[in-house]
Amino acid sequence: MTQKKIILASSSPRRKALLEQVGLEFDIVISEVDEIVDPTLSPEEVVKSLAHQKAMAVASKVRGDTLVIGADTIVAINDEIIGKPRNKEEIYAMLKRLSGNTHKVITWVCIIDTSNNKSFIDQNTSYVTFRKIDDDEIMKYIASGEPTDKAGSYAIQGIASIFIEKIEGNYSDIVGLPLCTLDKMLKQFGMNVLK
Repeated sequence: MTQKKIILASSSPRRKALLEQVGLEFDIVISEVDEIVDPTLSPEEVVKSLAHQKAMAVASKVRGDTLVIGADTIVAINDEIIGKPRNKEEIYAMLKRLSGNTHKVITWVCIIDTSNNKSFIDQNTSYVTFRKIDDDEIMKYIASGEPTDKAGSYAIQGIASIFIEKIEGNYSDIVGLPLCTLDKMLKQFGMNVLK
């Protein structure tokens, strides 16, 4: 199979690490998409739209035989999006909501072939159950700095792993890029992660 050039349309260090984990060679071009969320859309529709917008924003600037990967991940509880916190008070409130509950993590991935504008978009949904966490644990976790700028105010691959009782779904989806789904999508473009 021919290996095309790959561009990741994301500034996420977690997505970068996941692609490196499976040995893909790629460049990063940050998509400058305003992540404006339409409150009338379902969480699934919001994240699908953002993944597509990110891939399109970068693909429109790229020439040649390149695959552009755009992705977006959201955390939702009771079909309400739990975004990135703006301050410590929001982190606290989000973690209190997640404590003792199960929430959804939805990631959509969009890949565009710039040579012919062919695209595929697919998604993965996982469920994460938090054990009960007390206020002291929440305050210590906030003090660690880890929840800042994280959807849902936590990073499953970090300290927050001690709060997670159960996962139903795909671990890499929860981190930010479902690798199994990505591999299937790349095969649609004649690419194979296993060279």
